Amino acid sequence: MAQAWKQLDGSLKERVVASVDAYRAARPELEDVTEHLRNEVAALFDDSEVTPLFVTARTKSVESFRQKASRTVYTKEDGQDRELEFPEPLDQLHDLVGVRVIVMLPRDVREAAAIIKRRRGPFYCQSDREKDIGSLESGTYGYSSRHLILIPRHDDAVDGFVAKHPRGELPFVFEVQIRTILAHAWSEIEHDIRFKRKDQRAWSPHLDRQFTASAAMLESVEGIFTDIDERHQAIRSYWDNQGAGAEELTPEMVGDIWRTLWPHLDRKRDSDWEWALELLRAHGIETPRALVELLDAGNIRSVRSALDHRYSPGPDRLLDDLLLWTYGREHIQKTAGDDPQRRSSLTRRLQQMRTFDRSRRPAE
Repeated sequence: MAQAWKQLDGSLKERVVASVDAYRAARPELEDVTEHLRNEVAALFDDSEVTPLFVTARTKSVESFRQKASRTVYTKEDGQDRELEFPEPLDQLHDLVGVRVIVMLPRDVREAAAIIKRRRGPFYCQSDREKDIGSLESGTYGYSSRHLILIPRHDDAVDGFVAKHPRGELPFVFEVQIRTILAHAWSEIEHDIRFKRKDQRAWSPHLDRQFTASAAMLESVEGIFTDIDERHQAIRSYWDNQGAGAEELTPEMVGDIWRTLWPHLDRKRDSDWEWALELLRAHGIETPRALVELLDAGNIRSVRSALDHRYSPGPDRLLDDLLLWTYGREHIQKTAGDDPQRRSSLTRRLQQMRTFDRSRRPAE
């Protein structure tokens, strides 16, 4: 980045120096505007469905301003000479004020962006870019962040700043970056080492490989965290007596609850949970809340230890054993019917359970 300033010729450098001097003079007041806009953005999330972990803001440093104002492009006329990419950087740079909204999960990024764009009172959204779209579509890994360019509306602090530091035709804008906490940590390290390194010689291709590998791992970890959160929310809903936990069980719900709580024990060869529901109803277990109480981890460990299954049981068999462990002979009476083979099997398994239970009790 420092190369841009060093490569400027005399006339372009003079223009950049004038812009830098003007920015340096205005920056103390812009810092006040920055803090004001940070508070305004943070207030958008009051009583919303998304609670950011934190909202920070920064005013672009004078040195960073100088480097960005020093960027050049080839002229459109002959393509031989170079001209400043931002001839009026005070007006054209959209990130003089930057606000960062840091959230937990990728879906929170989408929801936070929607909240900001939906509440059009204080701000108008000029643009919305997903910085990871390019890497997603090319099958690579890299920087992941949502960037909004906002125009403040009817804002006294911003209007006062603009009145003291007149602009051209372009409106005052600022940038809001929304990213997850993991993406934030990655981008801070990557930006400091790869993007803003002071010595251009201090580099190795292996660092690029490591950043790419860490971005790939980050995406995998965020996927796991998302799955954890969704599973946790589902389990919480099962315990809600005023909501999903009080609904009437269906065969499909029995399967969903089982796969949510114990995915590693789901070895059913089919998707038919009718028989499981019949067993549950025999004992008055007719709601998700009652089912999750039965599927307690301690109960499952006790049943597996008591019966020491030669083969890992499928859901139907394990549910049958859990009910037998919980209700004893009552389960045999209510579910064996006229099937002598089932009655014999349940009686034998119950005896094993009782023997195991007695063995756990302290000697008198």
